[in-house]
Amino acid sequence: MKKLISFAVMLMLLLVLAACNNDKETAEDSASAGTGEYPEVTFKLAHITPTDHMWHQASEKFKEELETITGGKMSVEIYPASQLGSEADMVQQVEAGSVDMAMITAAYLTSRTPEMAAWFAPYLFDTLEEANTAAQSDLGQQVLKKVEGTGLKGLTYLFAGQRTIVTKDVKINSTDDLNGLKLRVTPSPALQSFYRNAGAAPESLSLTEVYSALQTGVIDGMDMDLDATITNKYAEIAKYVAVTNHMVWPSTILTNDKKFNALSKDAQDAVTQAWKVASDYAVTTRSGQEEDFRKELEGQGMEVYDLDPTVFKQQIEAFDSEYGGQSDLIKQFIEANR
Repeated sequence: MKKLISFAVMLMLLLVLAACNNDKETAEDSASAGTGEYPEVTFKLAHITPTDHMWHQASEKFKEELETITGGKMSVEIYPASQLGSEADMVQQVEAGSVDMAMITAAYLTSRTPEMAAWFAPYLFDTLEEANTAAQSDLGQQVLKKVEGTGLKGLTYLFAGQRTIVTKDVKINSTDDLNGLKLRVTPSPALQSFYRNAGAAPESLSLTEVYSALQTGVIDGMDMDLDATITNKYAEIAKYVAVTNHMVWPSTILTNDKKFNALSKDAQDAVTQAWKVASDYAVTTRSGQEEDFRKELEGQGMEVYDLDPTVFKQQIEAFDSEYGGQSDLIKQFIEANR
């Protein structure tokens, strides 16, 4: 009888402990999913890339993470592939508050936020991981903060693959081969300066115009990442990819400052946390795809080859001198990461 009573008491204690642990887990789950002060809201997020590009995949990751954190109270509608217009259009829409967030290339922003040119110092980073670390640094955040003042707030950076040189017919082995070539380059003073110094003739075209321009001979090639070379099917009309990895390619996540500041602290933290997860996901995933992308383009008939950084030694020095002399922040950023 004593053994039976002892067994019963032990069983009751185990049941009580299990119930307590279950309650604790439930409370923890609730705390991490939707118990904060979150509004019922659906954000409009716009960007320029196709749905199979890394930036769109990162957008989907942000949406998934935000909905998980907030228990579905805060959601996201994604408008990819320039559905809401060009980058200039999307920036205006964010400023006006008709679009909640937009993924805008740092290259585009250099025309209105000169300090963004710091990101395009050639051969500043060997890997995307290095660039992502710099993005979170004090100097990286100071550069991001420079977008503010016209109704915009920068939330974070998001990286795609590094830049390469894609050409239709001419194989690039030195800057001599770039002389006079018409290359599509994002209309950024920093990028265009680099290519002019290398002897090329930069052309400003929107991403949606590039395929037909290359096909018809309006341009001879382009500054592009491997991601977009694949997703935009440039292998159908171009022969060569010089894997220079001469610049990283960050986008900035912009939002309307008043609308963001009107959110509760919990809601702001949820947005920031979700973008951090998406940004880290993009870097980790994209870094692991480099060799696969090269093989995929080779399988599509392109010649994919490496071009040594020493080819652009003069352009590196010219960029650092020109842009480092324009801004103390750019100079500090280059010196900290060179």
